[in-house]
Amino acid sequence: MKKILMVLTSVSELGAGGEPTGYNVAEAAHPWKVFRDSGHFVDFASVKGGQPPRDTVDTEDPIQVQFTQDETTRAGLYNTARVEVVDPEQYDALYLVGGHGTMWDFPNNEGLQKLIGDIYNKGGVVGAVCHGPAGLLDVELHHGIKLLSGKNVAAFTNDEEVAVGKDKIIPFFLADKLTEQGANHIAADNFEENVQVSERLVTGQNPASAAGVAKEMEKLLAEVIHQEKAEEEAAEEVEAD
Repeated sequence: MKKILMVLTSVSELGAGGEPTGYNVAEAAHPWKVFRDSGHFVDFASVKGGQPPRDTVDTEDPIQVQFTQDETTRAGLYNTARVEVVDPEQYDALYLVGGHGTMWDFPNNEGLQKLIGDIYNKGGVVGAVCHGPAGLLDVELHHGIKLLSGKNVAAFTNDEEVAVGKDKIIPFFLADKLTEQGANHIAADNFEENVQVSERLVTGQNPASAAGVAKEMEKLLAEVIHQEKAEEEAAEEVEAD
């Protein structure tokens, strides 16, 4: 079993207009189910700590309902840790949950950047979906190269922003920023599933891609588990000799 940290926005209103927002529940719930069904431990953190705001819950989606009613999850979300106080050594993977609010508080957050970089540097898996990849901006690895440099990535597209009427509200187009930092942004049609895996970075375009991101992260974690077991068996054989 591995430990996975899910990171959430603390922004409850979009820009100056005051439109309510929060983390996207579908983008949290579906990966949470993938991780939990695989036997992994899931923990939560947010930019400001405490109880993060959430977007609308689709009560016709049984996975979202399960997520919001699960007692362990509710307890974890009631008082999340601030990202800058999280110990990266405690986690094998980090997943950035989307929601438009992330466009305001994920970028330029040194605590979040360091946490992501530290987990990736130690061989961990990093995932993000929809607007969650905003947290990947300016993340540097130990050799000074940006995490995004040369990576294939997916994120909410410019066309999707226009389609949902947020293009005049958001502070920047995420796809453009990712490209500016050396990423190869790969777009699918509006609201179609699109998951990109590039080394140990897994990204998805929109809510429809959330479960797919988690499944690809799970594959990478399974490889780590397999390797660890092989190393343990080899060590036991040496001791036996």
